[in-house]
Order: sequence, then structure tokens, then C-alpha cells
Amino acid sequence: MAKIFITRRLPEEGIKLLKEHDLEIYEGDAPPTKEEIIAGVKGKDALICLLTDKIDAEIMDSSPNLKIIANYAVGIDNIEIEEATKRGIIVTNTPGVLTETVADLTWALLMAIARRIVEGDNFMRQKKFKGWAPLLMLGADIYGKTLGIIGAGRIGRAVARRAQGFNMKILYYSRRRNEEMERYNAKFVDLHTLLKESDFVSLHIPLTKETYHLIGEKELKLMKPTAYLINTARGKCIDEKALIKALKNKWIAGAALDVFENEPSISDELVELENVVLTPHIGSASYETRSKMAEMVAKNVLMALEGKLPPNCVNPEAWRKSERNK
Repeated sequence: MAKIFITRRLPEEGIKLLKEHDLEIYEGDAPPTKEEIIAGVKGKDALICLLTDKIDAEIMDSSPNLKIIANYAVGIDNIEIEEATKRGIIVTNTPGVLTETVADLTWALLMAIARRIVEGDNFMRQKKFKGWAPLLMLGADIYGKTLGIIGAGRIGRAVARRAQGFNMKILYYSRRRNEEMERYNAKFVDLHTLLKESDFVSLHIPLTKETYHLIGEKELKLMKPTAYLINTARGKCIDEKALIKALKNKWIAGAALDVFENEPSISDELVELENVVLTPHIGSASYETRSKMAEMVAKNVLMALEGKLPPNCVNPEAWRKSERNK
């Protein structure tokens, strides 16, 4: 029986798969502190963590028996991968399963900010509606506009596929051309061109050294004053201070954000703005998807505990290293 520490309670579909093992689950409402993770992972064979958990070398060293760190997320920027690999600790994620769900939310945000849905809802709840008026709550059309997609991975392509139903011109920027993206009549352009020509700009990139603050003051000033920025990727890909400045000064028409630079902390200035829609990092938050993620993370753990290479391993060298050391 292996010992497993889970940093938050997951959907039961995943817990059931691990029931034969000794589980310790952190039951707090907020993410555990580093000290709580260290205490929980001591003596454990596996760690299941969330993207809100920063897993560093100190945490890894607190349990010499640790075989796997299974991230309940696609992104892995919360884990020091090189340190895990040095120690022969497998790191896994949950790719693919949340693609369509995040793409759905991207479109929900895009439409909400363009048509002022949140503003309209608040307006009605405050009983300000006095009847139909020609200039009431004017927003922006979506059909036939230009959508700029930054990142041509699974989610970026899923967003592009949906854009076809709106007869949109699609531009995309990525490290390299993507043939699958171009099946949706998407045109490969540089970032400068995408920002200048797009009516909607949507981010679908991982957080890396290269993408940190990819969108800053210079980039925001390139955008049309009628354009909207949507981010369901990682908060740190946008310089939030520059974005607040852009929204206040009307360099762009608005923004819709599911992720934030310093989450869970959110700038008061951002909250006070009316030309922004904010959601609490719910890109994958459907019952179906979160359950599938729980199953995937559990299966990754079970395979690693059996000495097998999990299909979602992001550092296979760690597995080879552990096999050599047996």
C-alpha cells in the first residue's frame, strides 16, 4: 500500500481509483501553505497537487520516497521540473481532457465582454432599466470580425474551430506554423500584425520565460481602441499594471480574464473597472472535465507506483533515471 498526499479534495471519480492506497487529503478551503505541503508529503510515495501549489526542491526533499508529482492541471509552471528530474521524480499533468471546456469558456468571456453581459446583468439587478433605448448598453459585433489567437496548441485550435461559425477572419501567432490551425483558414502572422489587426485577441500559451509579460504596454498600444483582450491561459503572460492602464485610458475597449498575475490576489483597480469581465480561474470547471482530470491524475499515479511510465509524463528522463537506479 502506497502513501499518497493530495493537496485538495478532488472529484470522487479520482479518489475511488486510489482507494486501495493510504490517502491523506488536505481539507482546507484555501490552498495549503508550503509548510503544510511539507508536513503532508513527508513519508509519502506520491504527491497530487494543484497549479496553485508551488512545488520546489525543499518540498521534494521532505520525502525521499517520493516517486511522482501528479499535477491536477495542464500547466506545470508551478513545479520545478529540473529539480524533480534530478531526483528521479516523475512529473505528470492532465493534457487534452480540458481542451474543449476551456475553449467554451474563452468564447463565453469573449461574448460577455463584447455584448456587455455582466454590465447588463448588474444594471438589471440594480433596477436601473427604464425601457428599451437606442443607445442603451451598446456593445460590439462578433460575427465577421477578426480574431487573433496567440498560441496554436490544442486550446488555441479549438477556439479557432469555433470561430468558423461566426465567419471570422482568424490570425494566429505561434513559435512556428501549425498546419492543423491553418485548416480553419487561420493565417500565420507575427505578433505585431496580430495585435494591430485583430478585433479580439485571445491568449492560449503556457507560462515560460519567453511568454512572461508577453503582453505589456507596448503591445497593448498596438491594439485597436475598439479591440478586446481575452486571457484563459496564465495571468503572468500579461503585465497586469499595463493592462489596467490600457483599460483606464481606453487604449483598448475591454478585457475578459479568467487568470490573474498574482492570483488569488486581484488588484482593486482591476475590480473597480467596468470594461473588464473577471472569472475565478474556471477554465476547466465543468463537472465532466474536472471528473476526467481526477481520473487521469489518479491513473498517472497508479502507473508510476507500478514502475511504469505514465502517458502524461513531462520528464521521462526521471523515469529512466529511477529505472537505472533500481
